[in-house]
Amino acid sequence: MTAMPDEAPERIVAGEPQDGDLQADTSLRPKRLAEYINQEKVKDNISISIEAARQRSEPLDHVLLYGPPGLGKTTLAYIIAAEMQVSIRVTSGPAIERIGDLAAILTSLQTGDMLFIDEIHRLSRIVEEFLYPALEDGAIDWVTGKGPGARSIRLAIKPFTLIGATTRYAMMSPPLRDRFGHVYRLDFHNVDALAQVIRRSAKIIGVEIDDAGTLAIAQRARGTPRVANRLLRRVRDYAQVKADGVITEAIAAEALARLEIDRLGLDNVDARVLRAIIEKFDGGPVGLDTIAASISEDADTIMDVYEPYLMQLGFLQRTPRGRTATRLAYEHLGLEPKPATPSPQKSLFD
Repeated sequence: MTAMPDEAPERIVAGEPQDGDLQADTSLRPKRLAEYINQEKVKDNISISIEAARQRSEPLDHVLLYGPPGLGKTTLAYIIAAEMQVSIRVTSGPAIERIGDLAAILTSLQTGDMLFIDEIHRLSRIVEEFLYPALEDGAIDWVTGKGPGARSIRLAIKPFTLIGATTRYAMMSPPLRDRFGHVYRLDFHNVDALAQVIRRSAKIIGVEIDDAGTLAIAQRARGTPRVANRLLRRVRDYAQVKADGVITEAIAAEALARLEIDRLGLDNVDARVLRAIIEKFDGGPVGLDTIAASISEDADTIMDVYEPYLMQLGFLQRTPRGRTATRLAYEHLGLEPKPATPSPQKSLFD
C-alpha cells in the first residue's frame, strides 16, 4: 500500500512550509521590494504597477503569483501591501469552506485593502463563482430564503486588490485566471541569489558564516529560499554544539552530511527514486505508478514534489513511455551508465 502525501515524513529539503518555519520565515522575511532578492523582472513590473496605482490613488489591479513552493509568494504579497501602504488580510483556499466565510472577509475590507489567498487553486467551485462579481463589479450576490421565497440581494463592497498564490497554476479554472490583471511566475533562485539570502539571514539571526560556508549551503538549497533558511538554521545548531559557532565550509558540509543531504541538495528520497529507475528498471523508461509502487510512495507526491528538482538538474526525463534516468544521474550516484542500444542493421534489400 502506497503512502499518502499527508502521511509522508517532513523532508528538510522540501519547499513546503513545516513546523517551525512560520516564526523563522516571519523574522527573516524582507519588508520592502528593494530587499527582495532575485526575481528581477517580476520586481520591476510590480514596482511600475505600484507606482502607477499610487499616482492615480487607485487600488492595484488583482495579482496572481505562481511557481514552486518556498520561493517567496507570500513574502511578495506582504511587500506589495507595504509598498501600497494598505492593510492585507491573509487566508487560504482550503480555509474558505463556505460562501459565507468569503462574504464576511470581503465586507470587512476597507478601500484599497488587499486580500491574499494562498493555494487559490483549492477554492471550491461555489466559492470561486461567488468571488467573480466581487472582482469584476465590486459587489457580491447574496441569496436569502429558500424555494419560491428566495431572493437575491446585491451588496456593494469597497474596492480591493486580490493577490492569489498557487503552486498548481494549471489546476486553476480559466475564468478565475482571466480575472487577474497581473500574472507573474516566480522561478528557482540561482546559487548567487541564494548566497545573498543566506548572508542576509545569517546577519539577522546573529550567526557568523564565511563565504565558503555560505556557498556550501546555497549549493544544497535546491534553488529555494525557504530551504536555504532552513538549512542555515540546522547548520547553525551544529556549529554551536560541535564547533565554535562559526559556519565554515567544512562545518556546513559535515552538518548537512549528517542530515543525508548531498552536495546538490538531494536527500535519501531523491536517491531512492533514481536508484529505483536505474537498478530495478534498467534506467527506464518506466511508468510513474510502477516507480511509486517500487518505493512505497504516492505517485502524485513523486510527480509534484520529487521530480521537478530532479528534472531541473537533468537527472530525470519524462518521455511518452515513462521516466528515464539520464547519464548525469548515473554519474552522480557513481554508477556505470547503461550502454546505448545499437540500432538494428538494415539489409541493402530492405
